Amino acid sequence: MDPLARARELFERARGELDAATDAASLERWRVAFLARSGEIAKAMELIRELPPELRRDYGRLMNEGRKDLEKRFKRKKAAFSDSSARRGPLFDPTLPGRPERRVGHIHPLTSTLDRIVSIFSRLGFGVAEFREIETEYYNFDALNIPSDHPSHDSFDTFYVRDDIVLRSHTSPGQIRTMLSRKPPIRVLIPGRCYRPDAVDATHHYTFHQCEGLLVDESVTFSDLKGCLAIFAREMFGPETDTRFRPSFFPFTEPSAEMDISCPFCSGSGCSICKRTGWIEILGCGMVHPAVFEAVGYDTERFTGFAFGMGIERIAMLRHGIPDIRYFQENNLRFLEQF
Repeated sequence: MDPLARARELFERARGELDAATDAASLERWRVAFLARSGEIAKAMELIRELPPELRRDYGRLMNEGRKDLEKRFKRKKAAFSDSSARRGPLFDPTLPGRPERRVGHIHPLTSTLDRIVSIFSRLGFGVAEFREIETEYYNFDALNIPSDHPSHDSFDTFYVRDDIVLRSHTSPGQIRTMLSRKPPIRVLIPGRCYRPDAVDATHHYTFHQCEGLLVDESVTFSDLKGCLAIFAREMFGPETDTRFRPSFFPFTEPSAEMDISCPFCSGSGCSICKRTGWIEILGCGMVHPAVFEAVGYDTERFTGFAFGMGIERIAMLRHGIPDIRYFQENNLRFLEQF
C-alpha cells in the first residue's frame, strides 16, 4: 500500500478510537497506543528513512500535521473529562446505603389546632373572617368600650406604631368591623395574630394567636353561649369533658365569664398541670355589652349577642401536652415533626 495512504489510514483509525474513548482510563490507553514514544505514530515516523527521497517531504508533512491534530483533539477530550468529573464529584459508591425517600412536610400544630376550631364552629353555623393586624385606637379600644384611662392603652401593654396606630392586642377589633359591615344575624369566627409587649416565658410571648367568636341575633341568651361552648369543649377535648363558668370582667361584655374545662390530663382528679384543682381555664366570654352595640349602631332593645375569645397556643398546648409556648416560634424540626 502507498505509504501516504497507510499514514492517512493510521490517523483516521486513531481519530475514531479517540472519539470512542468514554472515560479518563480509556483516554490514557489511547494516548499510550498512539502518542507515546513507543506508540504507533512514533513507529510510523521512523519509516521516513526507508522512503524514496521524492516521498519523504510529503510523508513528513502529513505525519507532522496529523500528529499535531491528534494532540489537539486529545487535549480537548481530556479537558472535557476533567470538567465533567469536577461537576459530578466523587464516583458513585455502590456499597453506600440508599437515600431515604424525600420527607413530607408537616402542618404546624397551631394551624392544625385552628383548623379543628374552625371545623367545630362551622358545624354550628359560624363563618370565618380575617382582618388587619395594624389597627387604630378606635377599633382596638374605644369602640370596644375600653376607656382611655384603661391600663391596656399604656405602651407597656400595647405596641404603638404611632400615637393612634397600634399592633392589635387582640382580635376583638374584628367584631367591630364585622358589625359595621353587616346586619344581624351574625355568626363569625375571627382568627389572627396578635401582639403585646409581654416578657417571654413558658406561657407568654409578644406574638401569639387568638380566635374570637361573635354571635348576634334576636333573643340570644347566656344559655346559648354556654351550650355553644360546651359543645366546642367536648368536640375539642373529648366527650367526657366538663365545663364551668366563673364570673369575670371584660369591658366589651356584660356579664362576663371565664370558662374552665375539666383537666384533660387527670380527668378532673387533680394534678400538677391543673394545680390540683381539676380545672383548667381555656377562654373568656360574655354577652356583648350594649355600649358596643351602640358604637356600631345596633338596636340594643332588639338585638343581643355573645362573644368569646381563646388563645390558639393555649388550646394547642392542652391538646398536645406542650409545656412551653416558645416551642411554636423556634422552627425546631424535632418538635414540629411530631405533629
